[in-house]
Amino acid sequence: MKRFLILDDGSVFEGEGFGAKRTSFGEVVFTTGMTGYQEAVTDQSYANQILVFTNPLIGNYGVNLDDFESLEPNCQGVVCREVARVSTNWRKQESFPEFLEEMNIPGISGVDTRALTKLLRSHGTMKGMLVDAEVDIEEAKQRLHNTEITSQMVAEVSTSKAYPNPGNKRNIVLVDYGVKHSILRELAARDCNTIVLPYTATAKDILRLKPDGVLLSNGPGDPIMMENAVEMVKEIEQKLPVFGICLGHQILSLANGAKTFKMKFGHRGFNHPVKEIATGKIMFTSQNHGYAVDPDSIEGTDLIVTHTEINDGTVEGVKHKYYPAFSVQFHPDAAPGPLDAIDIFDDFMQIIDQRKEERNNA
Repeated sequence: MKRFLILDDGSVFEGEGFGAKRTSFGEVVFTTGMTGYQEAVTDQSYANQILVFTNPLIGNYGVNLDDFESLEPNCQGVVCREVARVSTNWRKQESFPEFLEEMNIPGISGVDTRALTKLLRSHGTMKGMLVDAEVDIEEAKQRLHNTEITSQMVAEVSTSKAYPNPGNKRNIVLVDYGVKHSILRELAARDCNTIVLPYTATAKDILRLKPDGVLLSNGPGDPIMMENAVEMVKEIEQKLPVFGICLGHQILSLANGAKTFKMKFGHRGFNHPVKEIATGKIMFTSQNHGYAVDPDSIEGTDLIVTHTEINDGTVEGVKHKYYPAFSVQFHPDAAPGPLDAIDIFDDFMQIIDQRKEERNNA
């Protein structure tokens, strides 16, 4: 079936539809990852977005239950050059088109994704819609122009109730702004006893559980909308070790007086080189964000920049001068992506252990 991708600047890309048969709206973004299409689509940071894959072929190894990053993804569409009609892998449980149909996510293949990506890089991220051939294109353009794409999806993707991810060692509270399952996997690998709380969690809710540390998860949307979370972090960081990832990094930065801004087209993929300032070490990292911390706004705060992006100088990590609080813009859980930054979870564990030891010896 013929399908169209329409952009807010009037551009129209024609292709072949697959996945769910429905009209969808979203912010059109691109990712440069060569694999990991399942993890990307199920990452809640892509909520309300139409995802363009720059790799020319996706779907060749199918989909399996183990690689889900969420069970109910909110990605609004998939755009690719070619989708594999036959997929083979010993872990495969279904094909990518079958998966998208089950998840009610429309896809379009046969698109010149190279031209589309160049357009997004020069124009910047813009609204888009996927429509089938029977829809009047001019009417669809007008409908798209009149449609607002919300930048606040955390309430939709966060858990509504607390739940445990059991372990036997450190007690961790994870505040869910759209958490990836791979973050929970890394905590489980370190035998952490984790309690996942909704995005509405207050400092009182957290302190009642007497955790050893708090992890602020990734998530979608504009961090400036997270006023309650910012206020919670202001209180929590004075009392407990805090570790923020992606949106959690932006919330921690806002809580300490820094500012954020919307990037022209963001960082999405897992080939982003990041420099650790203290050591000079270069890491290739997995990233998925459209907002970043303004480097000029950090001066005069109690934050220190710990990591920067090699290509554009983006702030990729900060730490507090006085409190045991730090954060990174990239995804150290690396799902998908390289394992260069996986030790950051161990750094969090070390900070927790050191703080417990200091308290025990006090």
